[in-house]
Amino acid sequence: MVDVAAALEAGGLTNPNVREYVEHWAGITGASRVEVVGAADDARLIAEALEAGELDPAGEGLYYSRSYSKDTARSEERTIVATNHESDKGVYNNWRPAAEMKPLLVERMTGASEGKTMYVVPYLMSPPGAPLEKYAAGIELTDSRTVVLHMIRMARVGAKFINELAEPDHFVRAVHVTGDLENLGQGTDDDQRYFVTVADERTILHFGSSYGGNALLGKIAHGLRQSAYDGWASGEFLSEQFMLIGITDKQTGKRYHICGGFPSASGKTNLAMMLPPDALGERYQVDFYGDDIAWLWVGDDGKLYGMNPEFGVFGVAKDTNEVTNPTALTSVAPGTGSIFTNIAYNTDTHEVWWEGRTPAPPADVTGWVDWKGTPIAERDEAEKDAPWAHPNSRFTTTLANVPNVAEDFEDPKGVPIDGIIFGGRTRDREPLIRAINDLAEGVYDGLTLGAEATAAADGKEGVLRYDPMSMRPFMSYGEGDYAAHWLKILGQVKDQPIFAHVNWFQRSLEDGHFLWPGYRENLRPLLWLMALKNGEVEGVQTPAGIIPKQSELNLDGLEIPQADLDKVLSIDLPRWREEMGHREEHLKGFEGLPEEIWEAHKRVAKAFDES
Repeated sequence: MVDVAAALEAGGLTNPNVREYVEHWAGITGASRVEVVGAADDARLIAEALEAGELDPAGEGLYYSRSYSKDTARSEERTIVATNHESDKGVYNNWRPAAEMKPLLVERMTGASEGKTMYVVPYLMSPPGAPLEKYAAGIELTDSRTVVLHMIRMARVGAKFINELAEPDHFVRAVHVTGDLENLGQGTDDDQRYFVTVADERTILHFGSSYGGNALLGKIAHGLRQSAYDGWASGEFLSEQFMLIGITDKQTGKRYHICGGFPSASGKTNLAMMLPPDALGERYQVDFYGDDIAWLWVGDDGKLYGMNPEFGVFGVAKDTNEVTNPTALTSVAPGTGSIFTNIAYNTDTHEVWWEGRTPAPPADVTGWVDWKGTPIAERDEAEKDAPWAHPNSRFTTTLANVPNVAEDFEDPKGVPIDGIIFGGRTRDREPLIRAINDLAEGVYDGLTLGAEATAAADGKEGVLRYDPMSMRPFMSYGEGDYAAHWLKILGQVKDQPIFAHVNWFQRSLEDGHFLWPGYRENLRPLLWLMALKNGEVEGVQTPAGIIPKQSELNLDGLEIPQADLDKVLSIDLPRWREEMGHREEHLKGFEGLPEEIWEAHKRVAKAFDES
């Protein structure tokens, strides 16, 4: 039997509640070694992973990993929120009783780490001293060294964050066991994987993956699902899949902070890492705080504050290039310690490549292997046109590597929130931006956020795939309670942030071209939104909110056809009347939706009927 107490002593982990927890799970998983790790161990663990073939070098201070071919993304159908109260069941949270799920996970994890090291990863999902620090502490137990290396980049890792908790027993207990990946029946009726958050016990049990959100338990499982439940149960805060940026007007000295939710493939990371357009660069500065999670709370001064609880970026590599996201490329430059996952790799030169990195793949395929490890030169006829990199290939880097990261990204006080935006990819109905000043209508708009279905099987023609607040995959309690919690938290705010809905993806009905250039130009509608909040512009009132007058948008240096501009700054009334019917059907699926939300829906629907 492994001497757990000695291992914890050697690792400097003194919290008695943590020691008891580690002893318990070491006994269940049957791990042969126990090792406490922190950020200071990164270089040694990298060297060990290179030696073991778990990583390959990808240039100076860069690394490449490849996951099992059936283990390449979060698996929503196997992701469960379990509690001891059926009242926590929602439409999207895959709720199951805790009494049912915990024995299932213990059974699968029993002896499953035999012969392996159990790494003890003490972490904090906030800057030390933050107002929500008591909800940020956790311990992940994992049998995967690459998971440890990703966690060191995505969270603040070290025993010091756990040893002196104000409440020694108040930490998230997270257990990750990889399992025999080649024999888990992924996607079949015999699928053995389960990714369970026992939310009311603050316990996370994930079995059957070593990939991303399935394995980096501080990130999605704690940072979103568990913390969303904590925020609601405590009544203290919101935890959302939101990006967070700062905008500074260097001419006036005014500074604004905007957060917001975007469904998959709707431009969230590119917006979060946005730089100003060249024509506006001398006047405006955009700072990056985070691209994936924001915790929001009301400060003692009555303002809404926000912070990114993460310490790093786990970004999608596909289509990342000098035009779409130059900031991301700088974030993974040589010497940053970044880790690439499931991209194309050159075994001779240690170069990496992914679709969209350059207009065409490397012409000389010597040494190049695809994300499965198959040499490009040896692909058979069926594979010759397949992507070199997996569509969900990733890069992992720390926030400090992002060139325009905010100077105060580690400030425990967080930053005051001036605007909350939502945006889904849709080729029609949604204008460039529409602002909403009413709280209930803003929350209602977030609950009816949607994007075009990504495949025909995902939805019907003309009906968006609704993704409330972009939290559909991360809900941990019922949607009616979720809406009420939003109204409660934001209702306490003295200086209300302005809500808005944005859309960079309108297309021409004639030839399908994008009407708005997007990317860095997306700063322009956000500047208008802040001017509207300040009373500097008035916009045009529509049933769906306030849209800009063309004269109010700063279009300096931007060439765009007048017809395209007219289209993105208009409301398609017939399409919107149709949309209101779809929204009503969507909301009817949520039990206990607050009456304020239904009243907001009725107001908007009536305004369209009368327009």
